[in-house]
Amino acid sequence: MDLGLRNRVYVVTGATRGLGNAAARELVADGAKVVLTGRDEKRVAAVAAELGPNAVGVAVDNADPEAPGRLIAVAREAFGRFDGIFISVGGPAPGFVADNTDNQWQSAFESVFLGAVRLARTAAAELEAGGVIGFVLSGSVHEPIPGLTISNGLRPGLAGFAKSLADELGPRDIRVVGLLPARIDTDRVRELDGLSADPEATRAAHEARIPLRRYGTPEEFGRAAAFLLSPAASYLTGIMLPVDGGMRHGF
Repeated sequence: MDLGLRNRVYVVTGATRGLGNAAARELVADGAKVVLTGRDEKRVAAVAAELGPNAVGVAVDNADPEAPGRLIAVAREAFGRFDGIFISVGGPAPGFVADNTDNQWQSAFESVFLGAVRLARTAAAELEAGGVIGFVLSGSVHEPIPGLTISNGLRPGLAGFAKSLADELGPRDIRVVGLLPARIDTDRVRELDGLSADPEATRAAHEARIPLRRYGTPEEFGRAAAFLLSPAASYLTGIMLPVDGGMRHGF
């Protein structure tokens, strides 16, 4: 199936590792061009070089108010167009209600929530018909995850923003989509499992709740993202797609 990604240009934030990286790799593999971001300049440059001439790296923090305009300008300068943005950011600090400080909440709000809102808002003003805005959210949009109180507080609000944005941009033929990963085998998830007294038992317990009985791979997440961002998904907007092996048992 041709997803129609060839020569389309996307900004992918948080793309030096994890889920953002998986999405950027699949987009490039299917013929798209990407402007990828991360906060570590050396790592950004290394990942862009690894992906080849259809990738350009920019070291930037999602929380930087200047980031959205700068990234879209780079996309136009490097590749001559701008077709969409995929907003991913590293997860906020883990912890329960009593553990997390005001500073942790404020930092997470700036990067996870407000930074994403700014990126989407700027992209919406720059995109033409056929454009797309994608968000990496979390299964916590539907059900809180123990030990991730800050994420549980912010991700559902961002999903609500995405739904509102989909309604507003639909008449301009600009789509808005969200992906809700659960146990994808990334450094972040392995780190969270490692906080328990017995990481192997914790992983086994999670796998037992997943109908497919395993964690997802980053490549599986990346392929789902590439499809939703592609013209092949042109009649899908306002959706929140669980990428979780069936872990969410509700409809």
